[in-house]
Amino acid sequence: MGTEPTAKLGGAAELSTDKITTSTRDPEELGRRIEAWMATVLPPGADPAVGGVVTPEGNGMSSETILFDAAWTVDGERRQERCVARIEPEMDKVPVFPSYELAQQFDVMSLVAEATSVPIPETLWYEGDRSFIGAPFFVMARIDGIVPPDVLPYTFGDCWVDAASPEQRATLQDSAVRALAGVHSITAETHDLSSLQFDTTGATALERHLAWWEGYHEWVVGDRRSPLLDECFAWLRAELPTDVGPDSLSWGDARIGNMMFADFECVAVLDWEMAGVAPPEVDLGWMAYLHLFFQDLATDLGVDGLPDFMRHQDLAATYEALTGRPVGDLRWHLAYAAMRHGVIMRRVTERAVLFGEAVEPQDLDDMIIHRATLRAMLDGSYWDRIA
Repeated sequence: MGTEPTAKLGGAAELSTDKITTSTRDPEELGRRIEAWMATVLPPGADPAVGGVVTPEGNGMSSETILFDAAWTVDGERRQERCVARIEPEMDKVPVFPSYELAQQFDVMSLVAEATSVPIPETLWYEGDRSFIGAPFFVMARIDGIVPPDVLPYTFGDCWVDAASPEQRATLQDSAVRALAGVHSITAETHDLSSLQFDTTGATALERHLAWWEGYHEWVVGDRRSPLLDECFAWLRAELPTDVGPDSLSWGDARIGNMMFADFECVAVLDWEMAGVAPPEVDLGWMAYLHLFFQDLATDLGVDGLPDFMRHQDLAATYEALTGRPVGDLRWHLAYAAMRHGVIMRRVTERAVLFGEAVEPQDLDDMIIHRATLRAMLDGSYWDRIA
């Protein structure tokens, strides 16, 4: 697979590939507080117990996640459940997003589970009162499965995705697209999605979606401007496409790193903090680009990666076959994904600087790991690589 990748991939920022801090909270203390909280939401005599508290490694840079085992008594019988808690991040530690609508995430997961066959973990409880553990959180049932790792990325080799046969990876890819098509079966015609519409200006859902991300970009950079990101968002606005499908529920963070698999079939769709309303091409572009992001990192470091996996043309063809609807040209949506991810990576690197896991470079655009990709997309040279 080529040479062993370096441990530092962030260029001048030196962002590590193998450790990204997402929280300074003590998992054991969180477990004790969740146990005390359960006694307030369960019937008298439930006698809840929480143990086996661990923090998963390898994925996720935004909301905090802990895994735990819970037991309580219902109608004289002891129930045991393997649980996952999603917790609002520490808002004084450079959070990735300005706010985290955990109640909305809980409701969206419940809606998708009720309205579709998309595999969603059972949603158990939501708690908005910060006094219990210091932040809002929700609890869901834990699913058995494995996730394509982000840290180190699955394209770097030595993981189950790389070790799979081409046929097995094709099964994984098709299963991911099938789940995405299921999410998109929820539309404004079938359900009330008004709470998920972006509260911004714009004549279309895509324009409102872009306007929200323009606002996010401004929140991230403030007066410490990124010339590259400024140019990216000007390009996105000038090149806004019209060949898009009908608006639907948009997962938002639609990528295989937010899915669990068993025998290469999707068994859980996770992480709904970026959910909203958008045409399906937005999610398809994000799903395709987030693989390209890891693939480009691998090839830049001399590793072959998985060049025939999660290609945008293949995702579009599968999606069209599943839904019977044409997919618009995904190149703008790939760029949209890459440029939005550029803002996120700027924020993630600032967070890593706070925790001493990166250094702030002289050129703030060096905080964007894939700045060369963004430049190549703007000048048009990127597209020949993925044709």
